[in-house]
Amino acid sequence: MTTDHVLYYGADVRITHNVYSLPLSSYPESGLEAAVDLTITLVPSERQIPYSYWFLGGRQPFKVLELHMKYGPVVRVAPNELSFNTPTSWRDIYSNRQGQKTFVKSDFYDGGIFASRGVHSIITERDVDAHAEMRKYLAPAFSDRALSEQEVLISHSIDKFLTLLPTQKDGYDISKGYEMLTFDIIGDLAFGESFGAVESAEPHPWISIILGALTQGALADVFKRFPMLGKVLMVVLRPQIAKLTKDTATVEDMAIDLVERRIGRESSRKDFLTRLLANGGEKSVEALQLAAHASDLVIAGSETTATALSTITYYMLQNPEIARKLRQEVRSNFRRYEDINGRSTQALPYLKAVILESMRIYPPLPFALPRVVPKGGAEVDGHFLPADVIVSTNPLAACLDHRNFHEPASFIPERWLGENTQDASDASQPFSLGTRSCMGRSLGLLELRLTLAKLVWKYELELLNPSVDWHRDSLMQTIWQKPKLAIKTVRIDQEGLIK
Repeated sequence: MTTDHVLYYGADVRITHNVYSLPLSSYPESGLEAAVDLTITLVPSERQIPYSYWFLGGRQPFKVLELHMKYGPVVRVAPNELSFNTPTSWRDIYSNRQGQKTFVKSDFYDGGIFASRGVHSIITERDVDAHAEMRKYLAPAFSDRALSEQEVLISHSIDKFLTLLPTQKDGYDISKGYEMLTFDIIGDLAFGESFGAVESAEPHPWISIILGALTQGALADVFKRFPMLGKVLMVVLRPQIAKLTKDTATVEDMAIDLVERRIGRESSRKDFLTRLLANGGEKSVEALQLAAHASDLVIAGSETTATALSTITYYMLQNPEIARKLRQEVRSNFRRYEDINGRSTQALPYLKAVILESMRIYPPLPFALPRVVPKGGAEVDGHFLPADVIVSTNPLAACLDHRNFHEPASFIPERWLGENTQDASDASQPFSLGTRSCMGRSLGLLELRLTLAKLVWKYELELLNPSVDWHRDSLMQTIWQKPKLAIKTVRIDQEGLIK
């Protein structure tokens, strides 16, 4: 019996009532009535069933979008949890404003790899001061100088990927190819050695285990929301949970081994650890902490970049004019493939617009980042909320709401060029805001610029499964489970002609 079946038996007879008769229905269309009337402690936990059911089913982001389209900018998705989708809510919840208390991360972030060893990482650490120390420690690895030094490693992986691309058979799933590329890049930077996935055309065991474990995020969410049901599932799903526990330990051991090997090597290579290893500390403790940081950086910095690359490729192949404009911009700025680099690609406005639009229409991080309203209460998007309410801005709901973007379901790079009075551009925040924003923003954008510019300079792609629908065929299981992008590669010569 699958997890979906277990939950479905408890949800099927009441799911319609719970979705549409939640207290969120007390909000009018505008959603601007007093949000303090929450009666949080009086709402039974069964009302969370639809939200958790959607998470397990993989369509949660799209269901939350539907709720926002029906009820407005703020909806209640659980007894003690509100979802927002406005630019103001991004700033109120995630940014750091002088004189305002911080919205700390919720217990959604508890657990994960290395938690059983008592170690938190830059992503899972909830304490504000401890996180600030971690960010200060890691910052040198993400500085502009460090990024400039790392570019040679990044370009090496991209060039290898593009060299091998024509050797793939027609029907090659380039979406999976992008995942192997970005894991190789970030593995090279975080652990000091590539996973070798591009060359082998197979994901490294560490990658396979990590991705498999991430898909179980919905199950962990259910355990927290429904403690009694969690106890039942612990029995019913004992073999699966035992495997997940074993896999987690395996991933941790492999990460520690990779870090210790890097520590033991004298190397002049400019990866993350080059700067971090100079920070001192007790070696054994440092190795464990570095392994935790490195593991989370690999997870956060690989799949998200691969998702953006896949999204851009899909929309380019569905809209040949976009591909033509991008190729024209790249070809008119570079006489040789070798001239394409990080600095030169910063001057390509259409490339930048394509990247921004991809992260709007299909946010690489699909789930909302939950925060806790601080002691004394706080205001979010004009609503004063009591302490301890869980709040978040849903990325997909913010980016696909017609109140924030005109023609939100259309891929329009031009919306990011010049003055745009039709869109609330700051409703799209793929890297989040504030001190918890993505440290690897510049790194991710560099990878995207280099990969895309080199790809369109060198090749033309043909989509062999044009009936695929990117949103319809996607599932969210902590990370996006993207549909297959079956492609055929056509080489372009030095003069821009198809060979």
